[in-house]
Amino acid sequence: MVRIVIQRTARPDLADPADETLPPTQPPRYTDPYPQGYTRTRPRPDTAPYWPPGPRRRWPRLRPRIPRWAKWAIIIGLVGFVFRRAAAWAVLAALSAGLHLIGVNVHLPNIRFGWPWQSITSGSSTSTMVGPLVLQKIEGISRPALGTEHFNFVFTHKVSKSIAFWPCWYSATFYAVGQASATVDLNPGPAWWKPATGHYQLRVLREPAPGASGQLAVSMALPLPQLPQSVHDVTVDNTLSKPISTDHSFTYPGFGCGALIQPQFSQSVLYAQAQGMAFYQATHLASVTRPLINAAESEATTMIRNNFIQPTVNALGYTLTQFSIRWVAR
Repeated sequence: MVRIVIQRTARPDLADPADETLPPTQPPRYTDPYPQGYTRTRPRPDTAPYWPPGPRRRWPRLRPRIPRWAKWAIIIGLVGFVFRRAAAWAVLAALSAGLHLIGVNVHLPNIRFGWPWQSITSGSSTSTMVGPLVLQKIEGISRPALGTEHFNFVFTHKVSKSIAFWPCWYSATFYAVGQASATVDLNPGPAWWKPATGHYQLRVLREPAPGASGQLAVSMALPLPQLPQSVHDVTVDNTLSKPISTDHSFTYPGFGCGALIQPQFSQSVLYAQAQGMAFYQATHLASVTRPLINAAESEATTMIRNNFIQPTVNALGYTLTQFSIRWVAR
């Protein structure tokens, strides 16, 4: 009996590389020292190739092509171009003030102040847009126009209380100043302004052009002014009223007539009589009603033109050259 003994070395680094029975070993790290027992009969392990790191690539810094001062100059130029009208007005105003301060009288060109959007609006407005916008402003009027006038009149207050067959009376005549107003309804309602009624007409005489505003004419109709409707719509100025004459019977103040009448008239009685007289004159006397109606028509015309139509058409680049109101009965 023959026993075959295979002896394996305990040092894998000295073992035969062709021996397949040996477990695989990790390759030596190139930083580790050579194993002990190195002999000249075994070759030195090959070293891995080493590539030294190259220089780090630096991207060139992008420099602005346009200088900063040029950017600001472009921005300021664009702002000045957009607001050139306002800037020209400010420059001329400052120059005029400076010349006036040092006593130099120079005739400078006249430039009206305006914003860019105003000129754009004036150049793009049409009669189709202007008409409804102006009518919308007129329909927004919420309060009537009042034509107020003062007028004077004379009234007499008499008290009569006879004693049997003896007459007993006392009268006084007073000068009074009344105040009344005629009313114009500036917003009669949507049905009043329908196109079929012809109560509102706007005609464009000239379209806006660069450097020149347009022109238009407006004609409208309103109800006739209303005179005071009740006695409470009329007032009497007590500070200007005064008695001017008195009269009485031959029995006054004797025969007990003075004690019976007591001619110290009450202020409330006198005011009520004066107010009734003023109301009658403000509604029936032509010398009083005509000035009331004229004042109401003038007030309504001024209010509509200056407060509603003129500012609206100016904002749209137009000038109101013709304006008229005709008065019609409802």
